Amino acid sequence: MAVSPIEEEIKTESGLLLSANDVADLRYKKAKVLAPGTDVSAIKAGDVIYFDKRSGFTMVIDGEKLTIITERDVVVVL
Repeated sequence: MAVSPIEEEIKTESGLLLSANDVADLRYKKAKVLAPGTDVSAIKAGDVIYFDKRSGFTMVIDGEKLTIITERDVVVVL
């Protein structure tokens, strides 16, 4: 499945904004699904997901940086 990572500001419950370095240390990353693949049944194109950032690999396709992951790497579908 091809996903496009979403850059986001993360705010703690106390209202503090996390720095880019702190966000990079988080294990899970938010992304939008661009193409789910032929064997994926529960996730559709356009879904927003969280996935384990240590999984898959990154490619540049048509000038856009995309991450390719498997369905089992998805932690939650929003």
